[in-house]
Amino acid sequence: MNRPALAVLGASAFCFVTAETLPVGLLPQIAGGLHVDEADVGLLLTSYAAVAAISTIPLTALTMRIPRHTLIAISMAIFVVSQGAASLAPTFLVLSGTRLVCALAHGVFWSIIGPIAARLAPPGHAGRATALVFIGNSLAIVAGVPVGTALGQWLGWRVAVGTVAAGAAVCVVLLLRVLPRLDPLPHDRETRVGAQLRASVAIIRDRKVALLCATTGILVIGHFAAYTYIAPLVRRDGGLQGFGLSALLLGYGGAALVAGYAVGRHIDRRPGPAMTLLLAVLAVAVALLAPPLGPVPTVLATLLWGGAFCAIPVCLAATVLRIAPRARDAASAVYVVAFQIGIGGGAFVGERFASAGRLGALPLLAAGLALVALAVVVSARSVFPARLDDAAEADLAAVPVH
Repeated sequence: MNRPALAVLGASAFCFVTAETLPVGLLPQIAGGLHVDEADVGLLLTSYAAVAAISTIPLTALTMRIPRHTLIAISMAIFVVSQGAASLAPTFLVLSGTRLVCALAHGVFWSIIGPIAARLAPPGHAGRATALVFIGNSLAIVAGVPVGTALGQWLGWRVAVGTVAAGAAVCVVLLLRVLPRLDPLPHDRETRVGAQLRASVAIIRDRKVALLCATTGILVIGHFAAYTYIAPLVRRDGGLQGFGLSALLLGYGGAALVAGYAVGRHIDRRPGPAMTLLLAVLAVAVALLAPPLGPVPTVLATLLWGGAFCAIPVCLAATVLRIAPRARDAASAVYVVAFQIGIGGGAFVGERFASAGRLGALPLLAAGLALVALAVVVSARSVFPARLDDAAEADLAAVPVH
């Protein structure tokens, strides 16, 4: 397993996740600095997700013939430019525009990072390689968002955004140095762009892929409806703001890191039980936040929420590689679209609830949709089997990845 390359991929994921979710922690600072409402800043996640969702499939199809190591470096370079511009944005409109440019790179980045990780791993270890890369996602919650939030509260949100851009620039250099040459697979090199686009759209007709995307969309809508407004939620429930909010977000990410590591050890063998347990814990934890609880119960429930939810994308990304082994990029693109629809839809629904003064209903919505996703997972054993047998692993390992 090429651990240095996987580490750089994880660092790149860290930058993307930190930048995408940083407005959650800096909601008041961005709103005050650009003279807009907090609810408007929450919509930054909606517009970002909408552009990523619309552009992912066509851009993935258009870039199929580009070597994977080059394409992911280009995606990160676009990220660096957009984040640098965001740190200098004079108005909320300009800030929104820079994030939309970043969203164009976002879809391509997340469509190819899983297949790249799989190509860097030995046969039968694609899930574990994906889990190692997704440690970057958890670290973004552990360190990126809380440290970025603290930095933004101390020196201003522009400094926080600019720091993420600088870190991403380092990742671009490292990607070019440590990633091995990853040429497109023969089928991707020989297929025309139009055919690639049709194949990317047609993959949703695959029953397993459709069930995975349905599970993803339902779950993520609920999560981001509540998570986008975690700052006002914990301020209401536990009086946490400023340093207290940063510390809570740090703990949220720490729980995510532990859960992600634990799940990564089992995802290549027992995906069904892993998803079932995580969804059940998520539903209970987030439902506990509906009534005002006081500081200690709020912190405990939030930590359980963070650990459960942030480990779930590890399972979902590994599932994409497993259920569509011969169309990984296309299936990953469709999965990314489902995830972005969930983020954008969740942020939009959350804004509607928050604007209507129904902040306390958001945790109940998230819990309810987590239970719906749990029902889908339990009923879709072909997608989330209780155990992966050796035959299934051998079939996956037979796919040419180099």
